[in-house]
Amino acid sequence: MNMTSHPEHGAEDLCAAGASLYEQALHDGRIPAEDAAPAPCLLQLGLLHPALDSLDWLEPVSPVVALHRLLNASEQRIADERCRGERLAEAFEPLMRINGRYTAATETPTIAVLSGRRINPVIEQVMATASEELLAIQPHQDTPKLTLGAALIRDQALLDRGGRIRTLYQHTMRHAPTVLARYEQLRGNAEARTLDEVTERLLVIDRSVAFIPVSKAPSVALEVRHPALVSFFVTTFDRLWNLATPMYPKAVQQPSLNGITPRQRAIANLLVEGHTDAAIADRLGLNIRTARVHIAKLAATLGSKSRAQLGYLIGQSGILDQAG
Repeated sequence: MNMTSHPEHGAEDLCAAGASLYEQALHDGRIPAEDAAPAPCLLQLGLLHPALDSLDWLEPVSPVVALHRLLNASEQRIADERCRGERLAEAFEPLMRINGRYTAATETPTIAVLSGRRINPVIEQVMATASEELLAIQPHQDTPKLTLGAALIRDQALLDRGGRIRTLYQHTMRHAPTVLARYEQLRGNAEARTLDEVTERLLVIDRSVAFIPVSKAPSVALEVRHPALVSFFVTTFDRLWNLATPMYPKAVQQPSLNGITPRQRAIANLLVEGHTDAAIADRLGLNIRTARVHIAKLAATLGSKSRAQLGYLIGQSGILDQAG
């Protein structure tokens, strides 16, 4: 088999020859370069690289490092597409305001830009006729004070109509009194789960209408009715939901493994990716002081005496494999 006949595939669909050679390289530490000819994908995907002391040999990239590199690339593509969507919305929003013969919509628009005080009334209007399900992602920075206000009454009305509510938060909200109190006041099929990290705020109503922010500022949002986009949001939510830890109605506590808490494993993951203390705190919904306390405890548990050594010890400990 030569490179021209080798089928194209991603790391998630590694071919049999590639998987076998990669396992051999991990076991032996290196393989002859000529042995990798049946699986050029290993070099293309960055799973093997030439040895520094001899180009006749190939050495494997650590699975932990390779996984995080591939995940980062995937996340970056998603972020780039999202930025492109924001630029498109900004570019076309003033054009859609033009009152002309060819600008009037002939049917319900699939994407509408909402700003300022228009956002909540439109959400309320859609929720008033909803009867099936509300899917919500509430990142820590956008989580409002949850009280007996309009949002609680609105959600209870959906539950009274036989609907269902599922919400994703970050782990930092697991013990937030206002969040737990809100769910204790709801009657019906309402569930909440948590993750280390979630996306920006997302609302999907009856799997037909979605609301997403144009940016981190809460003053501009998109109302999305395009079936393909709404389906994408629902699929994303369901996959995150399956990975999340139940918080309500029955909380499930995440176990510590070898003295490493779930929070410390999440921090270790971001440390390996090279994030600063401030970025880690922002990603996980912590203040920077709390993040540094967790980093210090992680370093003490692993016996690290420096930041550089900590990254090495994290990779050697296997705790990132346990987190998955």
